[in-house]
Amino acid sequence: MDDSLRYPIGNFEWPASVTGGDRREFIREIAELPRKLREAVVGLTDEQLDTPYRPGGWTVRQVVHHLADSHIHIYIRFKQALSEEQPTIKPYDEARWAEMREARSAPVGVSLDLIDALHRRWVMLLENMTDADFKRAFHHPERGVMPLEPTVEMYAWHGRHHVAHIQALRQRMGWL
Repeated sequence: MDDSLRYPIGNFEWPASVTGGDRREFIREIAELPRKLREAVVGLTDEQLDTPYRPGGWTVRQVVHHLADSHIHIYIRFKQALSEEQPTIKPYDEARWAEMREARSAPVGVSLDLIDALHRRWVMLLENMTDADFKRAFHHPERGVMPLEPTVEMYAWHGRHHVAHIQALRQRMGWL
């Protein structure tokens, strides 16, 4: 399979370091995701929403619901890391979540509204964090210790990554 279909903006690579300017850019991207995601799906029919973004991939609808699920988890993980000493978080099976009936059939507007509200709260949290706060971390049982600072970059990438899936599908299918 063409890797550009799976990773249209490239794979995420953990940064060696993150500057304050980098961090502000990542927070800006997180703040803009709800608008960019809405723009990516505007005008799509149910049939189009139920089209996989790549062979063997999730449908556009599942991608939208996945973003809501994933970003709820990371918001809670940030709150845990800020209020506990390196908490061990509970992973979830995102592939199985994406196969649940509501993820395959619920209107995307439900998750778009959730992402709007969630990102407003998350950005408020991020904008009020200190340099020391960004050094805090949580422990992921499969990935190890995850400091908050590079995790902000990972989730800015995550939003761009999935919006790019939808935009690339629209372009390939002529749904512009």
